[in-house]
Amino acid sequence: MLKLAPEPIRDQQDDHLLTPENCAIVFIDFQEGQYATVGSATSKEINLGAVTLAKLATAYEIPTVVTTVAVDMGVNEATVPEIMRELPGVEQIDRTGVNSWEDADFRAAIEATGKKKIVMAGLWTEVCLAFPTLDMLREGYEIYPVIDAVGGVSSVTHETAIQRMLQAGAQPITSLALGCELMRNWAREDADKYRVIINDYFRRKRAIGAASGDLFHN
Repeated sequence: MLKLAPEPIRDQQDDHLLTPENCAIVFIDFQEGQYATVGSATSKEINLGAVTLAKLATAYEIPTVVTTVAVDMGVNEATVPEIMRELPGVEQIDRTGVNSWEDADFRAAIEATGKKKIVMAGLWTEVCLAFPTLDMLREGYEIYPVIDAVGGVSSVTHETAIQRMLQAGAQPITSLALGCELMRNWAREDADKYRVIINDYFRRKRAIGAASGDLFHN
C-alpha cells in the first residue's frame, strides 16, 4: 500500500519536541561589529544558518525577538539587513549590557511570547548567547542554541561556550534540523513552507563552497 497521508499531528503545545506553537525564536547582536570580530566561522557561514532561522520564524509564524547592543549609544549598527529582511514587522530591542536577560525590555518581550522553549542564536557564542542562556535556564526556560547560526572570537571560545551551555542544560540544534522538527511530515499540506527554505539553504550553501557540511571546520 502506498503511504501518501501524514501521520496524526501530535499536541502542538505539549509536545516535548519543538513545534510552531510551543516555541519562540531569539536573535541577539547580529550586528556588523560583532561579525567583524568572529573567528570561528565566516559571516557567510553564520548567515547560512541565521537567515534560515529567520525564514523559519516567518514561515511558521513563530514569535520572534531581535535585540541589539549599543545602537542608541552610537557605538554599533542595527541588525544586519540579511536577517531583518526575513523578519518583516519585527522590532529591534536595543540594550547597553552584554547580557540580554538583564535588560528589562528584552525580558518583557520574552515573557510576552508566553513560551518556555526558546530557540536562540547570538554573536558572540561565549558572551551574548551564553550569558542569557545560563540565566534563562536557571529561571525554568528550555534553551535551544542554534549552533550553525552563531560564532565566537575563536574556535576555542565558541566550542568552550557550547560546552558550558550544554553542561547547564541547553539543548543544541541546527537550522535545518529545526526546520524538520517544525515541519515533521512531507505529506502535510504546509510542507512546502520547509521545501522552499531547505532548497534556498542548499543553494546558498553551494554558493559559499561549504561542500564538506562542517561549516566550522578550518
